[in-house]
Amino acid sequence: MNKALIALEDGTCFEGRAFAGSGEFDGELVFNTSMTGYQEILTDPSYHGQIVTMTYPLIGNYGINDEDAESRGIFAQGLVVREYSRIHSNWRASKSLAQYLEENGKIGVDQVDTRAITLHIRDKGAMKCVVSTEDLDRSSLVEKAKNSAGLVGRDLATEVSTAVKYVWPKGGKPDAEFRVAVIDCGIKLNQLRIFEQLGCECTVYPVATAAAEILATKPDGIFVSNGPGDPAGARDIARLVGDLIASKRPMFGICFGHQMIGLALGANTYKLKFGHRGGNQPIQDLRTTKVEIASHNHGFCVDADSVDPSIAEITHINLNDNTVAGLKHKKQPLFCVQYHPEAAPGPHDPFYLFEEFIDLMKEYRKEKP
Repeated sequence: MNKALIALEDGTCFEGRAFAGSGEFDGELVFNTSMTGYQEILTDPSYHGQIVTMTYPLIGNYGINDEDAESRGIFAQGLVVREYSRIHSNWRASKSLAQYLEENGKIGVDQVDTRAITLHIRDKGAMKCVVSTEDLDRSSLVEKAKNSAGLVGRDLATEVSTAVKYVWPKGGKPDAEFRVAVIDCGIKLNQLRIFEQLGCECTVYPVATAAAEILATKPDGIFVSNGPGDPAGARDIARLVGDLIASKRPMFGICFGHQMIGLALGANTYKLKFGHRGGNQPIQDLRTTKVEIASHNHGFCVDADSVDPSIAEITHINLNDNTVAGLKHKKQPLFCVQYHPEAAPGPHDPFYLFEEFIDLMKEYRKEKP
C-alpha cells in the first residue's frame, strides 16, 4: 500500500495509506456520519466533486454488491476512513470495497485520524483538498488544493445528469397509474424504485431538456431530483424548473431539486459551514410538529429570510440548526424537501412524502381529467 497525503487549502495535512487506487485527486473534503451505506454514498451523484470522510471507524466489512448501487458508478472523488476492513463477509457481496474503488478509478485512504478531520471541518468548515500518492510535499500539495476548482459557483448537476432521456422501469410500465416527468440533476435510483413501487412510470430527462418538450407529454406530475454542486451556479436548471412550475402541474423536489424550486420561486441559497451528511438528521414537520429522522447530503441551503411568505411556506426545519428543510407552494400542488426521503442509506421515516406526491397527482387528475 502506498503512502497518501491529504492536504487542505488552509495548510492542514493528514497522512494515511492508499488501500485502493493511486494518483492525485482534488475535491471538497466533507464528512458523513452514517454507520453503514458506504456503497450508496459513493454512488450518490450528489457527491460529485467531493472527497468523503466516514466518521464510523471501520468501513468495508460487508463488501460491495450489484443491487445497492445508486447510480451508474462512483461519483465521489475519493473515500477517507479510519480503518479499511481487509476481509469482507456478506452473502450478497460480489467484491471488496477496494476492488470497487479501483475499478472506478477512485482512491481510498485509511489509517487516517478521521476524528481529527471531522473536528477540523466542524471548526473551520468544509474546504478544498487534494489527496495524492505521488506528490508528498506538503507545501506543494497545499498550493494545489488552494488552486483547485472547489464547488462554489459550479454547475455540477449538468455534468452528472443523464445524456439521453429514458423510461423507468426499463420497457415501461403498461399498468402505471401515473406518468411522472423526472428532471435528472443527479438522481439516486432508489427514488425511481419507489415511484415504480407506487405505481408510476417515469420518463427521466436530462437537465438541458426544454420545458416545452417535457410538458408536451402531459405528465401527471413532475419530480426534480437531488444533485451536486452550488445551486446558484445552475441558473439554467432553475429557469427550466421555473417554466415547469408555471404549468401548475403537481411537483415534488428533493435536495438539489428543493434548492432549484426555491430559486425558481425567488428565494436565495447559501453555503453551509460543513453541511449535513449522514443518516441520522432530525427534521421537524412544522405542520404536525412530528419529528422524523432522515438521511441528508447537502452543503447548500435555501435562505429562510428570502422565502416570500405570499408564495410559499416553510414546512420542515432541521432541528440541529433550524435551517429550511421543506417548502410548500401556497396556491399550487408543489412541495419540496432538503433531505432524502428515499433513504439508501438511511431511515424510512419520511417515506410519506412520496405518498403525498401521489395524492397530489390524484387530486390534479380529478380536477383536470
